[in-house]
Amino acid sequence: MKIILPGGTGQLGVILTRHFLKSGHEVVILSRRAATARFPEDHPFTDPAVSLLNWDAQNVGPWAKALNGSDAVINLAGRSVNCRYTPANRKLILDSRVDSTRAIGQAIAQCSDPPKVWLQSSTATIYAHRYDAANDEATGIIGGDECNVDDTWRFSIDVAKAWEAAAEEFKSDATRQVLMRSSMVMSPDKDGVFDVLRGLARKGLGGRNGDGQQFVSWIHAADFCGCIDHLIFDETLSGPVNIASPNPLPNAEFMSTLRKSLGVKLGLPAAKWMLEIGAVLMKTETELLLKSRRVVPGKLLEAGYQFQHPNWKSACGDLAAQS
Repeated sequence: MKIILPGGTGQLGVILTRHFLKSGHEVVILSRRAATARFPEDHPFTDPAVSLLNWDAQNVGPWAKALNGSDAVINLAGRSVNCRYTPANRKLILDSRVDSTRAIGQAIAQCSDPPKVWLQSSTATIYAHRYDAANDEATGIIGGDECNVDDTWRFSIDVAKAWEAAAEEFKSDATRQVLMRSSMVMSPDKDGVFDVLRGLARKGLGGRNGDGQQFVSWIHAADFCGCIDHLIFDETLSGPVNIASPNPLPNAEFMSTLRKSLGVKLGLPAAKWMLEIGAVLMKTETELLLKSRRVVPGKLLEAGYQFQHPNWKSACGDLAAQS
């Protein structure tokens, strides 16, 4: 297959490129720094089956020709949310997602031989902060109206809604569209979510966050790639699809399992006020740790996807072994 990865130079793009190369596919990366990018010899982007094309993530340009006759477009573009939600950063986060999505939609609309499927990034953060039941695609509660929810949490939900709405402007019968409501992807790669959590745990800081009751939704990188494959080939799947393990768990249990897999006995808990101070110092937001993301992959399970690592204990043990 020929697979297009807009915004594919980030960690998820690298993970997917490695995966697709193993299956013998051709990968085209759209990047704002394609002309100047340099990678080590063993990096997947140096493989002959990988091409890097320049784009501004805002406008249709020469890169659009690559989409014609392609099999799948997987749009990963968007500024990292691991920052303080200042007015300037909020604008960058929102615009980078909406503008790049519209550019892809416009490019697909102009194709004489459009891609068979467009997998568009979204986020599991679109769902409400809740403990009572899991959010699947059919019965999940879209967030935004909860009482006493922090402004930064509402902003994240508003971004997710705008992101999906931008893609839905370009629905067509020629290209099946999937909105990937992804949870945190856990891989052993440096500077990824698991790597950060592992580092904290080894420093004795791997205790519960806040009261530890908030649910954590996650997915092992191997299952993330497996879900992407399933979404590409299963023509019955379209619209919003949750990409997450079927077993989210409370933060306290999540962190305890992480410590055990690493052989770390002590994990100091962090109260909410401590996390607020730490978030300021680390230039991030506490939402990433305190919002209860209880999300399950209803559509994927119904479609028969078999998870390699459905439970955090299994996933954590595998990731720790690769570290």
